[in-house]
Amino acid sequence: MNNKLSLLVFSAFILLLYVGLHNNSRIVQSPLIDKKLPEFNLPILQSESLAEMSTFPDDTFLLNVWASWCVECIREHQVLNLIENDKKVRLIGINYKDLKTDAIGWLKIYGNPYEYNIYDKDGQLGIDLGVYGVPETFLVDRNKVIRAKYIGVINEDIYYNEILPTIEKIKDDD
Repeated sequence: MNNKLSLLVFSAFILLLYVGLHNNSRIVQSPLIDKKLPEFNLPILQSESLAEMSTFPDDTFLLNVWASWCVECIREHQVLNLIENDKKVRLIGINYKDLKTDAIGWLKIYGNPYEYNIYDKDGQLGIDLGVYGVPETFLVDRNKVIRAKYIGVINEDIYYNEILPTIEKIKDDD
């Protein structure tokens, strides 16, 4: 009887491991999905202007949370430059818990694919969005409703096979 119980426990463990490894953990079912972006009023990184809800685009866009101290953001940045050059979706940045001079210098080194960057020095907007690490990216529709959240690096596969089809679905729904 002990062997059967051991086999059952081992099988259950293998099943959980299999499910965990094949689950796409980059797409997160955030409690903010299908909810409006939180209100905010923060400076724009390279400007004296302030950003708020009304400064967001009137069409679907990506809201990318990044920082100059984030090693994974360097890897993701190549794809963000591709997204900017592709012109299929607009890209807004949130510079998260960073030094302004470091962030501006980082963009000079790696390029600036963003229309503009919200400077979230204290991380309050990030907290309101449920950010717990960078990079994180939100797909936001024209009504400022969060439609998807991606944790970690956005790669070409995610962009072409997940983000672009979701944007097409959003357009079809409108």
